[in-house]
Amino acid sequence: MGKIIRRTYSLEISIGLLLLVFVISFFLSGQIFRTSHAEVNGNNIYFGMFLVSCAFIVMSLVLWEEFLFPIKVKPEKGGYIFRNHRTKLKQQILFYLLIPVIFTVVYFNFELNFLRFLIWAGVCILLPVAGKLISGIKNYNDFLKLTDEGIEYRNNQKMGKYALGDLKGLQLVRDDRSVLHRIKLILINNDEVLIDLDEMELEAFIPAIDQFVNSRFKNLINS
Repeated sequence: MGKIIRRTYSLEISIGLLLLVFVISFFLSGQIFRTSHAEVNGNNIYFGMFLVSCAFIVMSLVLWEEFLFPIKVKPEKGGYIFRNHRTKLKQQILFYLLIPVIFTVVYFNFELNFLRFLIWAGVCILLPVAGKLISGIKNYNDFLKLTDEGIEYRNNQKMGKYALGDLKGLQLVRDDRSVLHRIKLILINNDEVLIDLDEMELEAFIPAIDQFVNSRFKNLINS
């Protein structure tokens, strides 16, 4: 069972935030429709606004992971495996598929301001793809394994496994905010291996990785 290092929002906060998103999107979505009359050709415009707001809720659930997806690490003998969990990605994709379905229903059943409809649909359909799904699929197999025995990783086509005896030292590369984003391994033959945590979509795990490395590998860390 995975160890939770970041929990989801409480139920009360989640409901409150989602209701806020729903209400704001509901009132703004009226601009998509060509008429303000409640009933047009047997279709209620408020139902159309409700559907668009639901699409915004789904988009929020995909992008705003704190609603549904806790951050977990998998315990390993003497350490942990850090990876972007595949189950979460599959659930995000299933949620995402609802968005084009909703906008298709709206398109075929209501009189629309086409340009505004395209803008709203484009934001809801493209933003989750650009923000989460492409990166998640690209890094589907990536992981970083840190144990008392050594370091193992996979980053797209790059991979490596190094016992502690293979290492002469390591450097923690930080950005301007002093946030860890790369680990440089210095091998006993003086070769260097750079593990880019940003490319592996491990940003949510950075504090836990930083803490583990500093506590377990402190004798190897070069300032």
